[in-house]
Formats: sequence, structure tokens, C-alpha cells
Amino acid sequence: MPQITSWDLPTTIQNMAAAVQQKAKVLVDFTVGSVTRAVVESTAQVVIWLEGLILLLLQATRAATSNGADLDSWMLDYGLTRLAATASTGQVTFSRFTPTYQAVIPVGTVIQTADGTQQFTVIADTNQTAYNAALGGYVIAAGIGSAVATVQAVNTGSVTNVLANTITTLTQAVQYVDTVTNAAGFTNGADAETDGAFRVRFITYINGLSKATKTAIGNAILAVKQGISYVLMENQTYGGISQPGYFYAVVDDGTGSPPSTLLSSVANAIDAVRPFCSTFAVFAPVVVTANVAMTITTAAGYSHSAVVALVQAALQSYINSLTIGQTLSYTRLAQVAYDASPGVTNVTGTTLNSGTADLAATNQQIVKYGTVAVA
Repeated sequence: MPQITSWDLPTTIQNMAAAVQQKAKVLVDFTVGSVTRAVVESTAQVVIWLEGLILLLLQATRAATSNGADLDSWMLDYGLTRLAATASTGQVTFSRFTPTYQAVIPVGTVIQTADGTQQFTVIADTNQTAYNAALGGYVIAAGIGSAVATVQAVNTGSVTNVLANTITTLTQAVQYVDTVTNAAGFTNGADAETDGAFRVRFITYINGLSKATKTAIGNAILAVKQGISYVLMENQTYGGISQPGYFYAVVDDGTGSPPSTLLSSVANAIDAVRPFCSTFAVFAPVVVTANVAMTITTAAGYSHSAVVALVQAALQSYINSLTIGQTLSYTRLAQVAYDASPGVTNVTGTTLNSGTADLAATNQQIVKYGTVAVA
């Protein structure tokens, strides 16, 4: 923004009075209550109002200083729109007590959290082995007690993120199905893109225009929805064989098991900016399960069970925040436990997958928590 010397109301009145006195032929009365002072004060207020309008206009004409709807309007001139809030997605397990007959959980079935604050809808996902497109849902075969299905929150935003084992209510009867639960928490729901994030993405967007580059492909992936992480590998196949002109993307939406619809959307976005004569593919990451166990000591005055719950939630959140190819450090687990609550005074017996080594992930893998046992 240009450097503007702004005045407050008293300064404006003083400057106007000084200017009048310099030009006047005779002494001008500016005492309180005088006609001249009243005219100057009223004029100064109009000047301050106009000054404010000018400053607002200057702010709205630059992306660096505009906000909200003004920033949206500015970006729209370049064909860029703000990423909307997203609904969390994840996997739930439908189970029954008597597995005598085949059961089908139709796409569109609604389930909800135990407190009723968030509802989720079963969606189609060809990545799930139980999904049957012909039957329009997820099949629990006769003799089988449960099946995993993909669901998406009805609402959008970070409020749709839920802890493990909190989606437990069937809002409608499903024949031969008795219970539902989510073994892992949902963490990929996001609020609408912030002004700061929008500005950062604009830079990547501009840098990738008219360029079939890695930056352009990356920007196309990030523009599909919020919360996406990715890895691009070029000139080699998924199996590691050299193949010039071929590249692949490993994409995650925060769950470790992005639905097939998201992978298709990413593929379409990449296809719009990929180099001519190149070929590519899009894959979901391979989940590397992290099983954590530890014992904590709590300070006097703290509820041990409450602190255990805080530590467990912090560990789950941290592990699930790791991106594709990021290693889970064994020593970081204790730090996360200490940071979870001031009531944690000691952490002992920490194991990661029954050992004390870091859990590494390749560019095709992502670490997600399996069991987190805190005693």
C-alpha cells in the first residue's frame, strides 16, 4: 500500500486552523464556540470520513491487504477461488450379532455420533472390498460378522472431525446390521481456506500458470480440496522401474485411505496441466500402522484417567498428522505425552510396534495409528 500520512480529528482541526490564520488578513477567532471554529470542526469531520474511505479503497485493491469478500473478488480476476470448507471422511465398521444372512448397507445410509451432534452418510468407495456397485452398497456376506464402509460428514468444517469410537448410532434400521463404530478418529474436515492460506496458494498458482512443471501439477492437486498431501515421483513406475516420461502421484486426504472419487478428481486435475506426451497415475498411500504403548505418572491433584485420555488423544492426533513419507520418531512420542498435560510427570515403558526404533515410511507410505495404549 502507498505510504499515506493520515491525520486524526484533532490534528486535522489544528492544521486547518493554522492554514486559515496564515491566509487571513485580520485576526481570526478560533475560540471554543466561535463560528469559525464550528465551521472548521464540521469540515474536518468530513475530511476524516473521506480519508477513511480512501484507506479502505487502497486496502481493497491489493491482495496483500484485502480480506474476506474483497480478497475473493480480487482473486477472481485471476480465475482463482477460495477452497470451501470440507466434510471429514473416514471408515466405519458395521457389525451384527447373528451373521446368518447377507446384509447390505446402502449408499446414503445415515449414522451419527453418540451425542447426536454430527451425522455421516455412507458413500460409494470402490477401494473398499465390501463395496458392491451392482447392489449399491456395502455387503456383509452370510457367515461374516462385519464390513468396513466409507462415510462422509453431512456438515462441513473442522467441527466434523471426531474421535475414535464416537460414531455409534444408526439413525435408520439396516436389515441384519446391529452396530456401527469408527475404529479411528476423523481428522480431515477443514474450515474454509483462510485469507493467509489463500494468498500463499495464489503465489503457487501464478508460478505454475502456462507451465507443465512439478509446481503446476502440485498446485492442481492442492486445488482439489483442503487437507491434501501428496508426493510426486517422476521417470519411474510405481514398482520402481525406470520409465522416462512417466510420473505418479501418491495422494492422501488425512485418512490414509482416500476414497476413489477423490483419486479420480486428482487425476482429472493433473491431466489438465500435465506435460504433453507424458503419462501418469494416481495412488492412495499404503498405510503403515503404528501401535504405541506407554505408562505415565501423573502429578498430585490430577485425575489419572483424565490425563491418560488427554495423552492418548494427543498421540493419536500427532501420528495421524504425519504426511506421506514422514517418519514417526520413537523419541517424539514421549515429548507428545509430556506436552499433552502439565499433569504428566514421567513417561516410561514406551514402545512403538513393540520396539524402540523409529517407524520409517517410504514415498508410497503414510503412518497412521493402530492401537494407542496409555496406562
